[in-house]
Amino acid sequence: MPHHTPLIGTIVAGLVVAFIMGALAHRLRISPLVGYLFAGVLIGPFTPGFVADSGLANELAELGVILLMFGVGLHFSLRDLLAVKNIAVPGAVVQIAVATALGVGLSWAMGWSLVTGLVFGLSLSVASTVVLLRALQGHKLVETEQGRIAVGWLIVEDLVMVIAIVLLPVLAEIGRSGEVTGSAIAYTLGEAGLKVVGFVLVMLVAGKRIIPGVLHWAAHSGSRELFRLAVLAIALGVAFGAAFMFDVSFALGAFFAGMILGETPLSRRAAEETLPLRDAFAVLFFVSVGMLFDPAVVVEQPLPLLGTVLIILFGKSLAAYLIVKAFGHPHRTAMVVSASLAQIGEFSFILAGLGTGLGLIPPEARDLVLGGAIISILANPIIFSFAAGSMAKAGQVAAQRAAAMEEQREAERREHLILVGYGRVGKLVAAGTREAGRAIVIVEDQEDIARIARADGFPVVSGNAASMDTLREAGILEASKLVIAIPEGFEAGGVVENARRLNAAVSVIARAHSDAEVKHLKDHGAHNVVMGEREIAGRMLSLLADMRRG
Repeated sequence: MPHHTPLIGTIVAGLVVAFIMGALAHRLRISPLVGYLFAGVLIGPFTPGFVADSGLANELAELGVILLMFGVGLHFSLRDLLAVKNIAVPGAVVQIAVATALGVGLSWAMGWSLVTGLVFGLSLSVASTVVLLRALQGHKLVETEQGRIAVGWLIVEDLVMVIAIVLLPVLAEIGRSGEVTGSAIAYTLGEAGLKVVGFVLVMLVAGKRIIPGVLHWAAHSGSRELFRLAVLAIALGVAFGAAFMFDVSFALGAFFAGMILGETPLSRRAAEETLPLRDAFAVLFFVSVGMLFDPAVVVEQPLPLLGTVLIILFGKSLAAYLIVKAFGHPHRTAMVVSASLAQIGEFSFILAGLGTGLGLIPPEARDLVLGGAIISILANPIIFSFAAGSMAKAGQVAAQRAAAMEEQREAERREHLILVGYGRVGKLVAAGTREAGRAIVIVEDQEDIARIARADGFPVVSGNAASMDTLREAGILEASKLVIAIPEGFEAGGVVENARRLNAAVSVIARAHSDAEVKHLKDHGAHNVVMGEREIAGRMLSLLADMRRG
């Protein structure tokens, strides 16, 4: 019996090489997405050495697409979109149209068909969520006007891409049938539209009742494994059911499943429980995309690749800049929005892969999309830093905010406490701290949670607490106490270490779930570590002792 099968070999090689390349990318301060794509190139058929099974990799990528789209739906915020709808909706639509037209022009110059040009152009028109949010967070712009417009713009782009993913199989069916008459096109589009409408109605009528009910039952069962399984079963089951019963894409089914779950009170827990698996399969998705990339395109098609990069970095960005200016926004806002969109990512890969599989675009077009994505992701941090006014200026803005916060604290004449994490434990700590009349600053890296904390009336710094810049903005140099309420004890160790480097006198309280986490946190400088299981056991023993005395 062989020690490994093609499936095991593909998964192991994909994850191991992706980790190595992702770690290298992180070390070089570029997006890990680039590392994952290069990992795919290394284990793909166009480079020497080990070659993973591309067929199995594509099937694993389908799971990655389902879970990626489920995550998009889970974090879809209609409120964020409505807040900037007047500019985000028309702006994104016009920018997509311009980028698509530029892609059609380039494809025409290469002798491709109109349909190929449309799919190719659409693939170049949508930015990466991961890259955009990282750029905004790195420059502390998420909660600014520029950040809100960019995020709303991205939501519209994502929705347009969801529609495009639904329509691509319809275009392929029209092409295969050879009937291009108006009535044939109308019939095919009408049939597909009815299927999508039928699926949406079922999800809105039955899904909104059944899915939250199943999730709440699993949550109240007390089994964490059962809850996690329920979330995954809903995501994968709805996606498969949508394709099997309504003949719509896996992606649309997963998006609606996530959107419905996102409206429930358990959405945050659902996101947390499925995040590791979503991340793992998302990595395999990017690896599988990299396996399809032929590096020879750089030598064999340098001019088409240059044209593709120019469309991504300058064509659609210039369109976005002019649109934002046309709506009366200042130059800086237009620069930040346009720079944040000067890259492509997840949806581009999905569209290019789907288009190739359906025979709508040739492999050469897919290689141009992948090459353009890699180059644009590498170039985006430089472009964004320039648009945001350089890193130094961003640092000055952060310093000014920190100074303003410190002035407010001095006016209150009391030392403040920094709380990391506004989850279930963090909310209770924050409420108790406010009742005690103590000044508090919350550090939260998830924007939806940070928004809740602000709505509750707390000053919030958005960002990773392990970053020294984030800690400085929260006022760590003047803080008397640091409370780390996030459940990841080993991750909290890095927060403690950097906080003590900046302020050796700050008192640190953290939480843990195991003896190993307790030791890790204390080794890194935490003064007190609360282990939930011990506290619960201690309280129970105390109650038992009271019962005996009574």
